[in-house]
Formats: sequence, structure tokens, C-alpha cells
Amino acid sequence: MSAVANAKIKVDITQRFDALTVFQNLKYTVAENEFLCILGRSGCGKTTLANLMTGLLKPTEGAISIDDVPVDPKRHELAFVFQEPSLWPWRNVRDNIRIGMEIKKVPPDVVEQRMAEMTELVGLKGFENYYPYQISGGMKQRVAIARAFSVDADLILMDEPFAALDAQTRQKMQAEVLRIWEQRKHTVMFITHSLEESIYRPSGSSY
Repeated sequence: MSAVANAKIKVDITQRFDALTVFQNLKYTVAENEFLCILGRSGCGKTTLANLMTGLLKPTEGAISIDDVPVDPKRHELAFVFQEPSLWPWRNVRDNIRIGMEIKKVPPDVVEQRMAEMTELVGLKGFENYYPYQISGGMKQRVAIARAFSVDADLILMDEPFAALDAQTRQKMQAEVLRIWEQRKHTVMFITHSLEESIYRPSGSSY
């Protein structure tokens, strides 16, 4: 993992649950706008790490900081993309994407501008008024990705976001996420149990 002096995120923790040690002196840093992939088999502590990274779980020892401040979901801008898209069924594509911006009280004119940019970027232009039941699983994940990238997040956490998709859609979405990240630079932590997913690079990619 990266070691950057002026890192965006710094991790130095030990995590135990009673007699079970999940992480012992786990140390790494993440640079601003870096795309970091966390690879591990099922049951190795990936979800625990995700909860620690977002401040939902406090480490037994040590600390995790963002911009040298202990991570705090009330203070830092954190965005999530999980295995299931978690869309609100009574909201259409447009309104699902804008949820995060509404919560953060982004000015309406900025919301509309970002909405237009993100629907175009994730290939959902023309589907803004569709509801979750009217679109495919891959399209739902595009909505979730657009929602995450539409806010100025300190960290975007993607926890096995393609696990529920078929192989063909999964490969397409891998390329889409990297393409979106290249254009909308954010600090991303991508968690997966798939070696293929962790080393995937689109053909002709410069990264």
C-alpha cells in the first residue's frame, strides 16, 4: 500500500473482538485522489475495515484520520457504494442521484449542474425519470455510483459493488468506474474478494 508523507488518509490501528485479533498494527496511507483496492478472501475482515474507515467502528488501538483529523461521519464527507444499490423505490433516477447533495444542502443550481454531468457520465441520460423497478441491476449500480461521485466526498467507499452482477455486466462496470474516477477524481477505497477485479485495467488505460 502507498506511503505518502502528506497523505489524505492515514491508518494505524489494531482491532480486536474479545480474543480475536482482526488487525495487528495495520498501517497504510492513501493519497488524495488515489484509487486504492483492498483485496481479501471472505471472512478476513474487509467489512470490519470498511466500518473502521468510515468511523462507524472505533479501533481497539490507534486511529484513522482524514486530513489529519480523526475520521468522523458527522464531520467528513463519506460516500458509499455497496453490493446492493440501495435505491429509494419511490424516487426516480434523477432524485436518487441527488439524495446526497440534498443532505449536504448543495445549492440548487449546483445540484442541477452536477445532475446533468453525472447522468451523462454514467450513461443514464434519457433515463432520469425512470424508477428503480424499470431499470436493470447494472443501471441501478450506475445510479449508486453517480450518487457517490456527485458529492465532494473525502472518501468514496465501494464495498464489493459488483458482487451481485453477472460476469459480463461486472466487467463493463469495472471499466465504467475507472473511467468515471479518471474524470471525477476522488479518493476511492474499493473492497473486493476477486483477484481479477483488483488488478483489472481497461485496454489502453494509462493508469
